[in-house]
Formats: sequence, C-alpha cells, structure tokens
Amino acid sequence: MVDVAVIGGGIVGASVAYRLARQGARVSVIDRQDVGQATAAGAGILPPLDHFSGVRAMLPLVREARRHYPELIAALAEDGESETGYEVVGALQVASSESEAERLEELRSECEQRRAEGFLHIGELTLLDSTQARRHFPLLSGQVLRALHASGAARVDGRRLLSALRRALERHGARWTEASAEPELDAGRVVGVRTPAGVWPADAVVLAGGVWSGAAATRLGLELPLRPQRGQLVHLELTGTDTGRWPIVLGFGTHYLLGFAPNRIVAGATREDTAGYAASETAGGVHAVLGQALWLAPGLSHARLLEARVGLRPVSADGLPILGRSPKHPNLYVATGHAGYGLEAGPYSGALVADLISGRPSPVDLGPFAPGRFLTPSSA
Repeated sequence: MVDVAVIGGGIVGASVAYRLARQGARVSVIDRQDVGQATAAGAGILPPLDHFSGVRAMLPLVREARRHYPELIAALAEDGESETGYEVVGALQVASSESEAERLEELRSECEQRRAEGFLHIGELTLLDSTQARRHFPLLSGQVLRALHASGAARVDGRRLLSALRRALERHGARWTEASAEPELDAGRVVGVRTPAGVWPADAVVLAGGVWSGAAATRLGLELPLRPQRGQLVHLELTGTDTGRWPIVLGFGTHYLLGFAPNRIVAGATREDTAGYAASETAGGVHAVLGQALWLAPGLSHARLLEARVGLRPVSADGLPILGRSPKHPNLYVATGHAGYGLEAGPYSGALVADLISGRPSPVDLGPFAPGRFLTPSSA
C-alpha cells in the first residue's frame, strides 16, 4: 500500500484518486477550489466524433476513454453511486446549408471507419431530413436542412459525476481537503505536499490542477506550457417539457445544445484564447452563446435563463494532454492539459496515470503525452 497525494480535485484528479483508492492505495486529494475550474462548467458532451479525429496520437486515447465510461459508471454503482448524469442519448450533427449537408456524407463515412476501428460509442448512423430531425429534438429551426443521427453518443453531468467520485473516494477511506498545496522537495526528491497545515508525506504526488498545474511545475524546474481558454455556456429551463432523453445537437462550429432531466437545456460554448485567467461571464460571451442557440432552436426563446457558467480549459502548447511521470522527479506525475475534452477523456486519463503509479501496464502509448516533451536542452 502506498500513500499518494493528488493536487487538484477536478474530474481528472478525482479519477486518479478513485482508481488508486480502489486498488488499495492511501489517497489524499487537495483541491484549492479555484474559480473557473473546468469540470464545474463543462457541458458534458461525449460525441460520436470530435475535432481530434485527425490527430493520430489522440485516437487510441479517445477510443479507450469512451470504452472506459461504462466501466467507471459500473464501478461507482458498486460503491453506491448511481447519480452521475451519464446517459446514452444519441447525437444529431445538423446541417443548415447545402454545403454542410454534403459534409454529412463525409462525416458518416468517417464515423463508419472509426466504428470499424473499435470506436464502439458511435452506434447506428442514420441520415435524417429536417422533419425527422425535429422528431428527435422538437425545437430545431427550419434552417436545419438535414442531420446525421449517431445513436451511441452520450452525455454526462460533470458536477454530479465529480460529486459521486468524491463520495465514493471517502467510502474508500480517501482524504479530501480544500486547501492550497504544492509538491515538497527534499534533496531533489518529491517527498509529499506542502499545505497551510504543514507537509503531508507521500510516496507519489500527482499534479492534476488544470491550467494552474504549470505554476506548481515551474517551481520544481519542470516546464508545463499551459494556457487558459475561457469557455462560457448557459443553462436554460423548459418548464413542463421533459428534455432528459433529447439528443445532443452539434453544429459544424463550436455551438451545441444538450438536454438533462427533468427540463434543462445547456447551450454552449465560447472558446476564448485571450481572456487569460478572468473566470467571469461576459455580456458578449453569453450573447454569442444565446444567439447560436436561438438560431438552432428558436423555441428556446421562451425558456427561463437559469445561469451562465464559465470555465478555464487547460490547453497545452501542442494541444495534447500532459500525462505521465516527470522526467526530473521519478515520483511526481502529471495529469492535465485536456483543453475542451476533459470530461470526455479526463476520467480515463486519470485511470492511466493511476495505473502508471501502481505499475500496471497501459493499453495506450503515453509517449506522445509525456511531460518531458517540453524540456529544452538547457533544462533537461
């Protein structure tokens, strides 16, 4: 049995801790509760395909991440946690012009190829006309000409999933503390974490603090080039309308809609690369999200505006996640940099890093995601 300290209590850090706790490790999670934590604001789309389909290094990770979700949900159920917000509801990729309608054919071909390669979450594929698409999502605009329906797509409520992980961790004896923390060095070796309450010894430390992981790494001489990307989305309520089984609606841009029970619609999202660490909603951001949402589904104009949320996505210098062992400190591990797909791939990434700590083999090549890839010759 080993002692592991995880710095960061978002979905990635909690997933590292949960995997280790189920393997019998003594685990502590220290979370600073930073405003703008990406998990708390994430929409929770688990799409049939995404913008990483063309990045070869990402394909095995995404494929296994989606296979991992049912296993994670089953494990949580064993631990008494059934309220995760995870459900397979399908997805509609909608086309609002003839050129986009032509792209649906290409998308279907790509989905079929990926499905043949083991991407089992895609499900059945069906091309729909406008009327058929509205049967799945009744509020769609007449601007939607055609749609591709993928039956296997799913969504998850990030806040509910994180709460379930935290409760399950505590049942396994893990300690969860809301405080600041940073790795503690002694003679060049990480020996634990320093908190306001003192140093907590640990055999291994995991940096999983989202975009804030970079600063902690820098103090150890490890370069983790991360930048924040601000994402804003809105939550709407359709009183008297059951939206729990409505599919995800995806446009060809960054806009989307998805439903949660009993009558909630989430619309998103902005991708703001120049906002820095300003984790605040803006009039322009909310306007952009609502404008796209109402264009896709004019019936949402009568919905009640519940809230706007904002998160800071951690984006690495090369756009890939940062997963694995520090090249400078053999008992320091990193799990961050998931950009806009933290809820999609983060739970599995956390499990991979946990298995690395416990010496278990990985079915995914972590080489492309190694923290040491950013080392310069002078800092190596």
